[in-house]
Amino acid sequence: MRSLSVPRTLATLFGASALAAAAMLTYAQVEKTPAPEGAKVYIVSPEDGATVPSTFTVVFGLEGMGVAPAGVQTANTGHHHLLVNGEVPDMNMPLGTQVTHFGGGQTQTTLTLEPGEHTLQLILGDHLHVPHNPPVVSDQITVTVE
Repeated sequence: MRSLSVPRTLATLFGASALAAAAMLTYAQVEKTPAPEGAKVYIVSPEDGATVPSTFTVVFGLEGMGVAPAGVQTANTGHHHLLVNGEVPDMNMPLGTQVTHFGGGQTQTTLTLEPGEHTLQLILGDHLHVPHNPPVVSDQITVTVE
């Protein structure tokens, strides 16, 4: 029988509970968390226009705010969401399945993509996965996978 560490299990359950609660909110109930003036999220690497192998690391950058896990409500913080090959979703609703959630406060990830051109973009979400007001969204970059 495999045992899980209590802190990780609780963090996973708490994050999943926060995501489920956020998903149940309706447009009228969503209260957007303010973002400080000048807050900026960006992709540190790879650079826009880079050619990358099929498996590569994406490093997230953030200025003017801090990173906190999903479910943790602290002023001027949020957590990353990565949009791969998609359109920016409704910024008035909790971010859903159209993005990859990094609710543990991660600041990088490893992606494996098929050969060809792909777009990457970051969106910062608050404790309930709702984009801030104003939204903190990176420029979209394009990478070519070999």
